Amino acid sequence: MTASAMNRIASVQFEVRTQGRDWIALDDRLRGAVAHSGVREGFAQVFAHHTSCSLLIGENADPEVRRDLERFFARLVPDGDPLFRHAAEGPDDMPAHVRSILAGVSVGIPVRDGALALGTWQGVYLWEHRARPHTRRISVTILGH
Repeated sequence: MTASAMNRIASVQFEVRTQGRDWIALDDRLRGAVAHSGVREGFAQVFAHHTSCSLLIGENADPEVRRDLERFFARLVPDGDPLFRHAAEGPDDMPAHVRSILAGVSVGIPVRDGALALGTWQGVYLWEHRARPHTRRISVTILGH
């Protein structure tokens, strides 16, 4: 596809209410955004407007994979680590920022035949890194034709 073939841009924002540290599947909302956009072939960019959660494409068949990732990150970046001086909102504050930087706040997904072109065992998740509930704002920009 050439740049001139990109003749449609659609964007949507939505909020996700988290219950604390957890994984929230975004697939249904993203499928709806792509369907509403009318884009058949192109690209969807998904972005979280926060510094203490992440967006990931990961295993969607076995929830133990997500629990393993949480355990790994808890070991890698533990809450209350004395290394961190920034703790304005509690012992999970700076670890949440580090986790967000390591895991990322955006994902790009191809759109093929009017649908997200994810792999067989892939799902799109918001990963909340804070211990208490938050409301997260997500932007989706869909480019294509």
